[in-house]
Amino acid sequence: MSSKISRENFIRSIADLIRKAEIELPDDVVNALRKAESIEENQVAKSQLQAILKNIEIAKNHAVPMCQDTGIMIFFAELGTEFQPGFDLEAAVRDAVVLATREIPLRPNAVDPLNRNNSGNNTGSGIPDIHWKLVPGKQLKITVSPKGAGSENMSVLRMFNPTEAGSIKNFVLETVINAGGMPCPPLTLGIGIGGSFDKAARLAKEALLEPLDAPMNELEQEVLEAVNALGIGCMGLGGSTTALAVHIKTAHCHTASLPVAINIQCWANRHASIVFGEEE
Repeated sequence: MSSKISRENFIRSIADLIRKAEIELPDDVVNALRKAESIEENQVAKSQLQAILKNIEIAKNHAVPMCQDTGIMIFFAELGTEFQPGFDLEAAVRDAVVLATREIPLRPNAVDPLNRNNSGNNTGSGIPDIHWKLVPGKQLKITVSPKGAGSENMSVLRMFNPTEAGSIKNFVLETVINAGGMPCPPLTLGIGIGGSFDKAARLAKEALLEPLDAPMNELEQEVLEAVNALGIGCMGLGGSTTALAVHIKTAHCHTASLPVAINIQCWANRHASIVFGEEE
């Protein structure tokens, strides 16, 4: 028995989901930016935060992307083991990206890594990037997280020795200092600790989807306070808020290894989710 959605409606829904992510930030992100503006005493930084908030308002009211870099399409899919769509989900997501690129429109960003030829529709080898996770149930939850290059290019991964766990905070600070204003702060920092080389990077990217108002543990709070003490501030022009939140995800790793990845997100922490299928 297939789930109750046609391929055509699925494509339409995913294209609309991409539109939502591009033009409207989640409430927790907007609220974090408003809080940063309200407490900022540096007038240059305050004016930049006010401009960001105005930009968010204009994008939502006029249904246009909030940033000229509309990113590459990253998807996180939680696929219920009893969800049976009756069509190729990955191909349908790809078609939805093509549709969204044409309709919204989105800047075509997907290029061949070597010859730099642009596909023109934000698809290509390995793009859109879809992370599949099997879960119990009859539903499919899809989250889209468009990722721009300014913040992605400042992201890093380092393979530490197992005895160097105490160096992680300084690694984060070093990364933020080197990034400066390039990733358009105030930032959200997703940190992945453990797993393997590639697992740590996936954890870091997943951490960016955590609500910004979710309680932070002791290490997350400690890192956030240290990052904001740097004084880099909004757009790198100084101020008290360099990062809005720090979220860390961990996984067990090899006894001889300690991978640590930092995925930096700009102020526009864009993502949106949709659920298909039957409730339990």
